[in-house]
Amino acid sequence: MTATSWNGEIRAAVPGDADGVADLAAELALSFPFSRERFLASYPRLLANGDARLLLAAEGPRLLGYLLGFKHLTFYANGPVGWVEEVLVRGEHRGRDIGRALMSAFECWAAGQGCALVALATRRAAPFYRALGYQESAVYFRKLLD
Repeated sequence: MTATSWNGEIRAAVPGDADGVADLAAELALSFPFSRERFLASYPRLLANGDARLLLAAEGPRLLGYLLGFKHLTFYANGPVGWVEEVLVRGEHRGRDIGRALMSAFECWAAGQGCALVALATRRAAPFYRALGYQESAVYFRKLLD
């Protein structure tokens, strides 16, 4: 498929988007099996969390991608920073600047929240983030908890 220009919008998620966002999140799930039950329990809490931002890329009623990010306080940055936790654009819609639009919208939100920077962890999309002006800064460690 040849990439075509994108004529959609980036918008904040609303309660009625739950099923569409769940379908997108299921595509991203690699480290853990996707649980629709747990998703549906978390979704309204994320929408109500003032430090969370769930953005959707939509063309009309179709959801093509999402970004879930957070603002949290730090000492090292003398205040809040933005953290991108999840980004997904459906495979057939990649290369249309949808990911760039999601990231830009989150950066604007984070700046409006007084964040000094936006950060994220990735192994698979480093060239994409470098193209957006991100720099490698640290190694990511994790420990799975029971």
